[in-house]
Parts: sequence; structure tokens; C-alpha cells
Amino acid sequence: MPTRDHVVAASETVTLVLGEDSPLPESAADVEDLVRLLRGHVAQLGAQTAPGIPALLRAQRLCSDSVPEGYVPSRVYLVRLAEATQELMAHVERGGPGPISVQGGRRWRKPTVNVLRGAVFALALACLVFAASVPRT
Repeated sequence: MPTRDHVVAASETVTLVLGEDSPLPESAADVEDLVRLLRGHVAQLGAQTAPGIPALLRAQRLCSDSVPEGYVPSRVYLVRLAEATQELMAHVERGGPGPISVQGGRRWRKPTVNVLRGAVFALALACLVFAASVPRT
């Protein structure tokens, strides 16, 4: 599954930038390295989506900009590029329309944790009602 590999690699790089525990890059060279990685991920993920998708256009527009000079502007640009890459990753993971189709057919969304909790609660409640309605001998 080449699509998954690109998404996982991009996710790891985005986590380096946007992760709660990840520190800001210390030097301008670190920022340049991360920007280069993110631009490569945008190119790889962009090849798997249809042209004209808003997430792709936003990411490509940011990729075409140069890294601003200065500590704060360069870090802001890096975070914006990581967010745009994350948005593009989400589009590719959802299986949005694109020229490369990894799987045919309909893709089901994964249920959220709260949906699963609700289903377990409903099942437990149904078992309790059934158990209470059975006559005792």
C-alpha cells in the first residue's frame, strides 16, 4: 500500500512540527530541513489527489513561497506548512477523489470512540432488560 506509506511518513514529519511535546527547531538549518521534508510530502501526496483540491492548492501555494527570514516568521511559516500538509494527508486518508485509486468500492469511515462506547452501553442495557424480564424459577 504505497498510499499508506506516504501518509505515515508525512504524519511523522508533521508530528515533529505540530506535536505537543516537540520543541521548536533551534537553528535556521533545522527549519530548512523540516520545510524540505514537508515539501517532499506535499509533492508525494499531491500526486495521489486530483488537481484543484483546495487542500492541495493551499499546500502547493505554501510550498512555492520561500522561507521567511527571522526566528518567528520562519517558525510560523513552518507551522502553517505542517498544517497544510496535515490537511492534505487527511484528504488522502479519506480516499478523496484522485487519479490513483488504491481500493475500489466504497470506503467506510471508522467509528469514533464515543460511538463505540454508546453501542456497548446500549448492548449492556439490552442485556440487563432481558435478564430482568426472564421469570425466576
